[in-house]
Parts: sequence; C-alpha cells; structure tokens
Amino acid sequence: MRALTNALRERRLHHAYLFTGTRGVGKTTLARIIAKALNCETGVSADPCGQCGACTEIDAGRFVDLVELDAASNTQVDNMRELLEGALYAPSSGRYKVYIIDEVHMLSRSAFNAMLKTLEEPPEHVKFILATTDPQKIPITVLSRCLQFNLKQIPQVQIRTQLQKILEAEGVAFEAPALALLARAAQGSMRDSLSLLDQAIAHGGGRVEEVAARAMLGAVDHTYLYAVLRALAARDGAALIAEADRMASRSLSFEMALQDMGVILHRLALLQAVPGTVADDDPDRDILLELAGLFDAEDLQLYYQIALQGRSDIGLAPDDYAGFTMTLLRMLAFAPEQPRAVASVRADEPVVQAESKKNDGEPDWAVIVEGLGLSGMARMLAQHCELVRQDGNRIELTISRLHERLLDKPYQDKLKAALQQRFGAGVRVSIRVGDSNGNSPAALADRDKQQRQAQAVAEIEQDPFVRELVDNFDARIVESTIKPIQQEDGP
Repeated sequence: MRALTNALRERRLHHAYLFTGTRGVGKTTLARIIAKALNCETGVSADPCGQCGACTEIDAGRFVDLVELDAASNTQVDNMRELLEGALYAPSSGRYKVYIIDEVHMLSRSAFNAMLKTLEEPPEHVKFILATTDPQKIPITVLSRCLQFNLKQIPQVQIRTQLQKILEAEGVAFEAPALALLARAAQGSMRDSLSLLDQAIAHGGGRVEEVAARAMLGAVDHTYLYAVLRALAARDGAALIAEADRMASRSLSFEMALQDMGVILHRLALLQAVPGTVADDDPDRDILLELAGLFDAEDLQLYYQIALQGRSDIGLAPDDYAGFTMTLLRMLAFAPEQPRAVASVRADEPVVQAESKKNDGEPDWAVIVEGLGLSGMARMLAQHCELVRQDGNRIELTISRLHERLLDKPYQDKLKAALQQRFGAGVRVSIRVGDSNGNSPAALADRDKQQRQAQAVAEIEQDPFVRELVDNFDARIVESTIKPIQQEDGP
C-alpha cells in the first residue's frame, strides 16, 4: 500500500481504484479508510484523524457523500444509471463524492458500459473505489481506467496476534493453540477468523479452548498425522491403517486430515530446502526436523501431490475412510524401496576394521554416517559432507557451497557429538566449505539412483512386448512413470 499512501500524501489522486483479493482481507474496510482520507476535515491525508465529523459519520455509515453499492444484488443497468446521475452534482458536505462498489464483477455488461462513460470523463469531485474477488470478470476497458491493488491473504501469525489482542481487551480467557487453529482455518481472511472466534467462545462456554475449537472445526490433532508419516517412512502398512482406525474411532475429519497432511508435507519440503523456515520457538520444531530427515525431497513432492489428489477424490470414494486409507496406500505403493540396512559395528574396533572400505586404509563415509544414528537436519548435513581425512584423533570434512546452508551450529554440534560418541570424546571434527568431488553419500546415492533409473528405462524400452505395443499401436513410453526395483545384494 506504499504507492497509495504516497499518492494521498502528495495529493496525486486517481479517479478510480480497484481493490482485489479473497474474501475477508479488508477490501471494503480499506475503501472506507480511503473515503475518510479524502474527506477528513483536517485535509487530504494518508492518516485521517478519525475524530472529525466526516470521519465519525463515515464510520457510522451516515456520511451523505459516501455511497456504497453491493453489485451482487444491484446488477442491472438502471441501478447503475441512478447511482451515476448523482455523481454529476457536487458533494453536499464533503470534499469528494466517493462511490464504493463491492463485488463489482457481478455487474451486467450494460451496467459496466454505463459506468465506463463516467470513468472516461469523471467529474473532479468524484472518486470510484471498486472491490472484487474475481477481477478476471471485469471488462478490460474498465480495468484499464483503474489503479489496481491486490490485497494478499493475511498471514496466520498476524491473524493470531490480532485475535489475541481482541481477547485480551475483552477479558476472555484463551489457549494459544486454539488461536493457532482458528487462524489456520480462516485461510487468510480476518473476517472469517472473527466469525470463527465468536463460535469458539460459544463452544467453550465463554473461553477459547483448544479442545473445543478443534471439535468445532473438525480439525485433526497433528500427532496422528506425524504418526502416519513415521509409518510411511518405515513402509509399515499395518501401522498406517492402525492410525487411520484410531482417527476413525475419534470421528475425525479425513478430508481435513488430507488438507493438514498437505500443510505438513509443504513445511517439510520448505525445511529441507531452507532450514531456517521453522522458528526456534515453534512447538513442532523437533518433530518436523525429525520427519524432514526421513524423506527424500522428491518423495515429499510425490506425497504432496497424492495428498492433494486424495482430497479432491475423497467425495467420490465409497466413504471418507476408504478415500483416506486408499490415499495412504497409494503413497505406500509409490514409495521407493527402503535402503538396505547397514550392519552394526562395535565401537571399540579400529576404524580401519570397523567400516567397509572403498580402497585399502580409506573408510567409507557413507557407512559411517549410517552408523551414527542421526536424524533430521543433522543427518542431512552428514549426508552432504565428504570425508577429506581421518587420522588419529582428527576428522576433516568438506561440504559444497551449494549446501553451505546446512552448516547451522545446532546441526554441526549434533554431527560432531555423534562422531565423538562413535570414535571417542577426544576426536576433533572440522567442517569446511569447499569444492565438491561428488563423493558425499547424498551425491553417490543420487548417481546410483540415476543409473538404476537409466537401466530401468533401457530395459523397458528393450522389452519385446513393449516394443510390439510401440510399433503396432503407436504407443509412447512415459519415462517418468518408470520406477526401478531396488534389489538386495547377493550373499
């Protein structure tokens, strides 16, 4: 809104403004504030006083030079012509006549044409403020004559803070997790959050409690979904269904569960790409860090798409339980094979004997990492490091500049502590940023995956039956659907 603020301060005013955005983000409220800014008795300003006659009358809906029209219920050209006839006359008491037209996209074509005549040659004393949730339906001829401002959805943190201020001012007791639930359910709409707050107070008997709010919203306790994701990471189908049964016994909303699962998967993907996206005081920080280390980035993308599709399809399923469990089973069906377990080693054995070798005297860093028992971002850090040297009580690691963001102190400390526990408290661990040789466990696993993928594609392309389909039916192989089968090494 900086441009709008500067325009008011410098009195460089346009004759028509268009505010767009989803419901409840403050389009009409902002329009009324602009009306006060234009007609405040202290002068045109970005900061109307709120105390003068014009400001108080606008707040009370009694200002004669402010005309509000709901286009959803006044779509016809006659309504627009009647409104525009009044625009020809000078203001009665204010500086400007302000016309606020809400849901302007609902006007008929004839009504738009009538408005266009006034927009083309507007009187100096008239200002139009249009508001809509669907600007695509407004004729381009009207759009081109308006200054357009897109109001974004209000962040959950801002909604939660505002709800807290309201409750504190009203002396209503509340639980912070309940406000977080209401803010999330509002989906960026302050107006919706206030309506939900009223309902939550009624459900809680004059208090805003998490249990009552969760029941009112049909929200799902995320501990269920965290358990589902752990079971998915472990490829444990029985545990997946068991968690779904637990949710069914509590009559939880499976559609809401899929929505919240999408939110969690999105947070995990963000956490992997940008570790700083989870605040230190986030109550779910530890569990999110743990889960982020259990999945590959592409797995999270796949599960996110499956969750979205499952939510879309749940209305077509025999019942919500079937739709939810089939979505989980689809995730399980498309999940990659589990990595082969690494044999445990005794801590008192020399490194040169305890770990497998790539070459004589050179330890396998990938095997060391698997034996450290790390999780979350500390595990991801270890997987992107390369072992430069290990001799005596010294371990030198390097990490590429591409993954330098993983070098947060808490993750380094966890990795160093795990190495000291593994090789002795006296071992010194150093990690430096440098050029990568492509020998980190993550890089090696990625190359192996690419090779197996290429081999799988080649085998499919060479399969006689597939070749027959391609040749005789003009079929096409979709390589993205080919998944290699991970086979265990022989004895």
